[in-house]
Amino acid sequence: MASETPAMARDPRTAWRLDVALDRPWLEVRLPGPLRCLSWAPAGGGFVTAARVLWREVRDADLTEDLDAPAWLRKELAARGAEGAVGLLTSRNVARYRLAEAEVDGVRAACCATVGLTNAERVGRRRAAAADAWGTINLVCATDATLTEAAQVEALSVAVQARTAAVTEAGHVMETGVATGTGTDCIVLACPPGAMPYAGTHTAVGEAVGRAVWDAVGAGVAEWMATGGAE
Repeated sequence: MASETPAMARDPRTAWRLDVALDRPWLEVRLPGPLRCLSWAPAGGGFVTAARVLWREVRDADLTEDLDAPAWLRKELAARGAEGAVGLLTSRNVARYRLAEAEVDGVRAACCATVGLTNAERVGRRRAAAADAWGTINLVCATDATLTEAAQVEALSVAVQARTAAVTEAGHVMETGVATGTGTDCIVLACPPGAMPYAGTHTAVGEAVGRAVWDAVGAGVAEWMATGGAE
């Protein structure tokens, strides 16, 4: 696994929250400590250990067909001194981020999300992608549950469910049906490594992760729909 800093030991006395630093075109989310992160992010995807997740805001015109976006993002992160961080790309105004926290039976979770639906999709259907429509949903959810790698995969699946539920319940209708997400969504699930074997929706960690993600994405979707995606 790639690593930004050594893995963190869980400290139950530490407030479990995400610290956000806004410096457009960057949004930096500082995790409660170095955590094991799982995602399909364009920079730092897969299982890595990181203490930060950074969004890089781009304009649609920046994403040309010949651009190697992951390589470009890695260079941008390096120039900012964040080579080991997880990196995300979005055309959404990063100042529109939303935060949410949840605690269930002593298990804590926190989520930061940016939400745009300009390239929304209905799962199982596909629209022609417009060259000027790269709005997306990006989020990081961190939990203090000490999970095995398998349980972290399960927790990531719960975060995906929560994202989908929040979008679907908002009722954004397209010619292919009600949107379930976008074609370029990215989700990061962060936790300390440990021995907890399960993180599904019957568990406290599953409920906490699901609630935090649902609340953050739901708030972002509601704003996007109320403003028509205006910046």
